[in-house]
Amino acid sequence: MKRAISLYDTTLRDGAQGEGISFSESGKLSLVRRLDAFGVAYVEGGYAGSNPRDMAFFRAVRREPLQGVKVVAFGRTRKAKTRVQDDEIVRSLLAAGTPAVTVFGKSSRLHVRKVLRCTARENAAMIADTVAYLKAKGREVFFDAEHFFDGYKESPEVALQALEAAAGAGADWLVLCDTNGGSLPHEVYGITAEIVKRFAVPVGIHAHNDIGMAVANSVEAVRAGAVQVQGTVNGYGERCGNADRAGAPAQDGAGLCFDAQPGDAARTLAPGGRPGESPP
Repeated sequence: MKRAISLYDTTLRDGAQGEGISFSESGKLSLVRRLDAFGVAYVEGGYAGSNPRDMAFFRAVRREPLQGVKVVAFGRTRKAKTRVQDDEIVRSLLAAGTPAVTVFGKSSRLHVRKVLRCTARENAAMIADTVAYLKAKGREVFFDAEHFFDGYKESPEVALQALEAAAGAGADWLVLCDTNGGSLPHEVYGITAEIVKRFAVPVGIHAHNDIGMAVANSVEAVRAGAVQVQGTVNGYGERCGNADRAGAPAQDGAGLCFDAQPGDAARTLAPGGRPGESPP
């Protein structure tokens, strides 16, 4: 039996990190309209608080008569030794005014120690405080577990602690990120299956393409029980890019049923999937 899989597009945030890619505000709004018509469930609009252009987009998109897509603001968890209500990025996530927010947090022992320079316990508190605060403000919350697959292979305890902190604080989604894009499909399948078995919270996959496996890893995560795929138009993104959001739904032979039902709406994307252009 086929399962419905949610599509989450991050072209306007992760895709915008690709070399030579820059979106105007009007271009961003045009793409959101097209993705809405296409049937995408979520569109990540930008990194809240990172620059004035993203915050201007969040204000502008509120005036759009969107039919079904939810716009998502992206940001990090609170900083160490900072009260969540005082953290500038958390405040910007709320100021974005989106119905949903995505917060990323560390799930790798290496990054907790070397980047955050704090303990795993403090990292878990940062995640839990941020998720709980945003939930209390009425937001749907995605937790992006950064470097999850590398972190799980290094220290399952720390990786699971991060997910448990998010789930315990009320996160609506747990998103497993192959941030370095170096995991293999069999690894993604096995680890995702363990997470799906362990948590009642819906699980998503966010795969990068550094070894050309982003779409394959996304499909394997879904085969293992994930119910959301994150990706970008044409696989745009930093370094070697992300999972091509058009590629994963094409894997219908894997027994998947993506919830976007484009029909004639697919014609709103130009040949080759170039956003922002009309078909001939």
